[in-house]
Amino acid sequence: MRVKICGITKPAQGKAIAALGATALGFICVAQSPRYVSLTQIRAIVKELPPKIDKIGVFAHASQEEIVEIASATGLTGVQLHGDESPEFCNSLRQLLPGREIIKAMRIKTQESLSLTLNYINCIDTLLLDAYHPQLLGGSGRTLNWDILAKWQTTFPWFLAGGLTPENIKVALSQLQPDGIDLSSGLERSPGDKDLKRVTLLFNQLSSNHQL
Repeated sequence: MRVKICGITKPAQGKAIAALGATALGFICVAQSPRYVSLTQIRAIVKELPPKIDKIGVFAHASQEEIVEIASATGLTGVQLHGDESPEFCNSLRQLLPGREIIKAMRIKTQESLSLTLNYINCIDTLLLDAYHPQLLGGSGRTLNWDILAKWQTTFPWFLAGGLTPENIKVALSQLQPDGIDLSSGLERSPGDKDLKRVTLLFNQLSSNHQL
């Protein structure tokens, strides 16, 4: 199972989290976010990482030109779209970034919002299902309604996000079978500052749950 730790801001923490077992790290490229990192910061963190780890830039309401520029300049292996990007936008970006993973994040509030994922199946590589928050695009610490997802069936690759922590990850994975999990605020001392003890606890929980 893929394990993506998002909101990385410090090179030493990124390197340590990769060594603990993360398969992907996420970098927030949204200027309004407290976890925002600049192009220069992303390059500094990526330089410390092993080649095999996925490096995902997280964007919202950005232009295709900006996304392509940052992805190309920093060595990102994928981009995650967290705004209201249309299927057409995703498909066009996929053509501009061949060989890079396109992840579309969807904030799930109801069964109806979950059905909207079908619109993206043919123009992205991976879905990310996050909790709905009226003001925040992500990193809210809110948990998804797992009951909605329990009735959802898909063969399309997807990440579970939204309020995941070392304390609730076993319960989540006992109810759902995502292809990957995405954590951020549940592993932090403050926005962008990861608590490596909590990251270690997460991987211990996954290992004991036979998810690694």
